[in-house]
Amino acid sequence: MPGSDASDALVVLDATIHVTPSQTVRGDLWAEDGRITHVGPRGTESPPSEARVIQAAGAFVVPLLVDSAVHARPEGRRGVYDLTPGNPATFAVTRERVSESRIGQLLVIRPPDLLAVVVSGHLEAWRGEPTRPAGTAVPGDELQRWHGVWVDESRALEQHLLPDGRYTETRNGRADAYTGRFWVHDDRITYLDDTGFWAFGELLDGVLHHAGFVMRKRPIAG
Repeated sequence: MPGSDASDALVVLDATIHVTPSQTVRGDLWAEDGRITHVGPRGTESPPSEARVIQAAGAFVVPLLVDSAVHARPEGRRGVYDLTPGNPATFAVTRERVSESRIGQLLVIRPPDLLAVVVSGHLEAWRGEPTRPAGTAVPGDELQRWHGVWVDESRALEQHLLPDGRYTETRNGRADAYTGRFWVHDDRITYLDDTGFWAFGELLDGVLHHAGFVMRKRPIAG
């Protein structure tokens, strides 16, 4: 397994790349310093030297988007996580074909299908397994801002993000409806549920977006 430290360069070879949820291209994806530098056929260029390589063999590279977060941005910023050069290298590589609607609304991936999860160039998961223990930080991240209870009142959801890297959800008053581990890096959260699926979310302007839920952190009672 590749190491869990961030790599200066990353190459995904021979993939079907969802540049946007609806637009695909066959080829390679390259990234350096957390940003995408190339998408598509290789042409005459050479990939970054000493890059970590993911052999996709036709697997699918999908952007980690959440529709509610996309629409919360100004119109000119809604493509900030499309898989285009200059954008953050934030995506999943999965053997399973994923529909356009699933990418934005409810992207879940079974561990046997997952080749990699990459957030800002950092490898968060590899071949269905996390690359670091839950509850540990990537240098520069502030875990404390994530810890607490996140609530979507309209959907009767409470998501408890605990300091040990575990989460538990209360849905419609039913405690522990979903439980598992989570990892955070930059503005992204990656979940591995105990029932056996990976899922994803985004923190934007203090609001946590995940799978149709729009959650705000419950203030700590003083």
